[in-house]
Amino acid sequence: MCGRFVLDDDGENLQAEFGLQDTPYIVARYNIAPTQPVAAIGLNKAGQRGLTHFHWGLVPSWAKDTKMAGRMINARAETAHEKPSFRAPFKRRRCIIPASGFFEWKREGSKKQPVYIHPNDGNKFFGIAGLWENWQSADGSELKSCTILTTEPNELMADVHNRMPVILDPADYDTWMDTETPLPVISALLTQYPDEKMAYYPVSTYVNSVRNEGPQCIVGV
Repeated sequence: MCGRFVLDDDGENLQAEFGLQDTPYIVARYNIAPTQPVAAIGLNKAGQRGLTHFHWGLVPSWAKDTKMAGRMINARAETAHEKPSFRAPFKRRRCIIPASGFFEWKREGSKKQPVYIHPNDGNKFFGIAGLWENWQSADGSELKSCTILTTEPNELMADVHNRMPVILDPADYDTWMDTETPLPVISALLTQYPDEKMAYYPVSTYVNSVRNEGPQCIVGV
């Protein structure tokens, strides 16, 4: 799964790497957790890429309330296209969630060691495949929420966890977000990211608590 990540770079780098229409204002976050707001990239009505924010934990449009959001932070890429909760957004509401890196917990004997996984190919960000949905309550208020797609781990990540987020190749961003792209083509994008393009190192258990924030979260130990 993917349950914690980082976005700590500035808006200019984000704009350049993702081809955003405008330079977004970014507040560095070092321990982004489920049910919190997350930055995501989508298309505006003119087909231009822009940054918006979603609640992390997808609430299906047909849900009676938002209670299930905490269980919907991830969706399996292999089956999302057929699951009732994810089927519609998989077809029509795809997004890219930028991340400077993400955390996972590697089992070492009886303990779990947190590690920070980050790009290792000159890019400043991972572009993680996401789905979003718009939920409306009985009183008319709306909640825009999202989930992160996961897949089988590459060789590097297999040493850490049995799942990893789907990280898109930058050349595939337009294809991923275009709602006219045939679903077989979309599914073909949801593969393992090359392990040589990423690396990881151990960090302090300080990151274990969602209450902890700041650069200390990604300091190596």
